[in-house]
Amino acid sequence: MYSIMIIEDDKKMAELIKKHLERYGYKTFLVKDFSNIKNEFLEYKPDLVLMDINLPFFDGFYWCSEIRSYSKVPIIFISARDSDMDQVMAIDNGGDEFIIKPFSYDVLLAKIKGVLRRAYGSYAKNDTDFIKIDDLILYTNKNILEFKDRKVELSKNEFSLLFHLVKNINKIVSRDTLLEILWSDTEFIDDNTLSVNVTRVRKRLEEVGIKDAIETKRGQGYIFRHIQINN
Repeated sequence: MYSIMIIEDDKKMAELIKKHLERYGYKTFLVKDFSNIKNEFLEYKPDLVLMDINLPFFDGFYWCSEIRSYSKVPIIFISARDSDMDQVMAIDNGGDEFIIKPFSYDVLLAKIKGVLRRAYGSYAKNDTDFIKIDDLILYTNKNILEFKDRKVELSKNEFSLLFHLVKNINKIVSRDTLLEILWSDTEFIDDNTLSVNVTRVRKRLEEVGIKDAIETKRGQGYIFRHIQINN
């Protein structure tokens, strides 16, 4: 079942679209806070976005560009604005399709099916763009760590290490497991090398305001704990 996020401030139209899509088996979400669409997107993690242009606070072009900065999820614009420039701007900001209101639901469904096939079909690469725990976000296609709008780029090893710890939050990850993740052959790796990399990751976390998140479990490994804000 594919999930679709509907970013449309006309409540009546949004409800009609939602009802029609759910009739065909799609899971849908309506945006509630138009001032913070980013957070709702990261929370829902939809497979596709339907985006109006005229929205409160910021227009659809802005939010499309924002989503594109951390996700490749398909975005279809649905708008009463029908000028060539609007359609060009939609594409330039990362949109995949543009449907002019009023539209036929059959056309909308056909566009959705086509975009989903291109994005998630047998020939498409379907990687997760990010993982999010509370206010911490790891962008897997950029090796970037974000916390409360503060970002830092990590090295490949730093990101791999932190990614695995975060995915196993509140669980001990053994040193041997982390060594195997970072290096395919552990025979020639000094055990101190892992400690050095963990120290680097801790410093990266402190750069965005997170401290004491990685705890050392002597003789066992490491564990990623709850996040504390470094004021």
